[in-house]
Amino acid sequence: MEEAPSTAPSVEPAPRDAATPPGAPPLPVHQPATWPAAAPSAPPAPPAPPAPAPSPVPGDGAVGGPVAGRRQKRWTAWLHNRTVRTSCIGVLLALCGLAILAIVRAETGTEGFVIGLVLATVPVPLLISALRWLDKVEPTPWRTLVFAFAWGACAATLVAIVANTFATEWLTTSVITNTDTDEDIVGAVLVAPVVEEIAKVAAILLLYLYRPRNFTGLLSGIVLAGFVATGFAFTENILYLGTAYDEDQELGAAGDGVSSTAATFVVRIIMSPFAHPLFTTLAGIGFGLAATLPARRQTLRIVLPSFGLLGSISLHALWNGTASLHGLAFLAVYLLLMAPLCASLIWLTVWYRGRMLRTVRDVLGRYAAQGWVTPAEAWGMGSMAVRSRARDLARREVDAKAARQVGEYQRVATSLALLRARAQSTADPRFGAREQELLTRLLPLRDLGSPYNSRAAAPAMPRAPYPYPPHTYPPYTYPPHAQQQPRSHHAWYHQPAPGGRPTPHDPFAPPTGAQPPPGRHRY
Repeated sequence: MEEAPSTAPSVEPAPRDAATPPGAPPLPVHQPATWPAAAPSAPPAPPAPPAPAPSPVPGDGAVGGPVAGRRQKRWTAWLHNRTVRTSCIGVLLALCGLAILAIVRAETGTEGFVIGLVLATVPVPLLISALRWLDKVEPTPWRTLVFAFAWGACAATLVAIVANTFATEWLTTSVITNTDTDEDIVGAVLVAPVVEEIAKVAAILLLYLYRPRNFTGLLSGIVLAGFVATGFAFTENILYLGTAYDEDQELGAAGDGVSSTAATFVVRIIMSPFAHPLFTTLAGIGFGLAATLPARRQTLRIVLPSFGLLGSISLHALWNGTASLHGLAFLAVYLLLMAPLCASLIWLTVWYRGRMLRTVRDVLGRYAAQGWVTPAEAWGMGSMAVRSRARDLARREVDAKAARQVGEYQRVATSLALLRARAQSTADPRFGAREQELLTRLLPLRDLGSPYNSRAAAPAMPRAPYPYPPHTYPPYTYPPHAQQQPRSHHAWYHQPAPGGRPTPHDPFAPPTGAQPPPGRHRY
C-alpha cells in the first residue's frame, strides 16, 4: 500500500556553504512551504481483539494480578498529572504560609504584625520590577516565579525559624559550652547563614532538576535566586519590624528616645534591601553556569552550584557578623564590601543581558539568511525598545489580543535563537526535538508577528553608509568569534539550507536607482 504524505513539516540537513561559520548547528529545512493536507488512503484494518488476561498463579508473589498493575498505572498517572502536582505544591506552600502567619503573629502581636507587613512591603515592588526587567529578554513563566517567591516567603522561612532555634540551642549546650558565649551571635553567624541559604537554594535545586527549560544561562539563575530571596526577606522583615514595634510599645515613655522601629526600617529596608538577594544570587550564578555545560561534564555541574552555595553562606555569615559592630566599623564594612559587591553584580547582570540581546540578533540573522524571518526582524529582536514598539503597533491597529500574539512570537523567536546558540557549546541531544517544537509554535504566529516586528525595526535599522551603491546593502557577515573551527563533538553540524518560505522583498528598501538624501546617511 502506498503511504500517505506526512502533515508535519520535515526537517532536513543541508550542504555546507562557505558563507556560514563552521561549527554552527544546521538550520532546519521546512519542506514544503505550506502545510500539505493528508492524502486519502484506505481505512486501517481494525485491531485484533486483545488476548484474555492470564489468571494469577498462586504463590508467584503477585498480589491482585492485573488489578494491582492497573492500580499502579493509575497511581503513576496521578503523579505525572500536572494539575495534581501543582495543586499539591500549592497546598503545601499554603500550609507553610499559615504556619508562618501564626508564628509571626504570636511573636509580634496583631498590631505589630500589621505594621511590619506594611513596612516590609515597601522594597518588594522595586526588587520584583528590577528582576523582571532583567528577565524580559527570555521571560520565565509567571507560575515559576510565583513558586520561587512563595517558597522563599513560606517554606524557607518556616524551615529557618524552626531549625535555627534547635540548632542554636544544640550548639550552645553541647558543642560551645563556654558560658561567656553570646547565644545570639552564635545563631546569627554560625547557624542562620547555613540553614537559611540551604532552605532558599532548595527551591533553585528543584527548578534546576525538574524545570531545566527555565535555566537557560547565568541570568536565569540570578532571576530565580532573586525571587526566592526576595520572598524570604519579605517575611523576615515582617518579623523584625513587628518585633521592633512591639518593643517600642512596651517601652513607651521609658525608652531612650530612639525608635527601634525606625532604626530597623533604616537598616533593613533603606540600607540593605538587597542583602538576601545578593547572598542567594551567588548560588544562582553557580546553577546558571552549570546549566550551560554539556551533560558529560557531570563533575563541574555539581561543583559550580556547590561553590555558589558556599559563597552564599560565607557572605551571609560575614554580613551577620558585621551587624554586631557599631558606628564606623559597620559603615566601613557596608561601604567597602557590600555596596561594591552589589554594584558589581548589577553591572554583571546588565552586561549579560546586553550580551543575550546581541546573541539573539546574530543567530536570528542566520535564520533570516535562510528565509525563516526577515532581516529587519532579526535586527529588531536584539532591541527591547523595538520589541515594545511592535507590540504597541499591534495593540493600536488591531487589539490587545494581537499585541499578546506578537509578544508570544517574540518570545518563541528569542528562545529559538538562544537554544541554537547554546547548542554550539553543549551539543544537547534534546536540541533537535526542542527546536522542532519551537518552530512548530513559531509558524502559526509568524503571519501576524512578522509584519509588525519588521515595521517596528525599520526606522531604527542601520543602513549602509555612502561608499555602498544607493540601493545595495552589505551582506550579512559573522563576527570573528563565530568563525572558529568546531570541536570534535560538532562534527555532525553542517551548513543550513533555506527555510520554510522565500525571503520576501524588503518593503522598506529604497527603489532601484534612488539616491540617498544628502546628509541623511545612517550608520
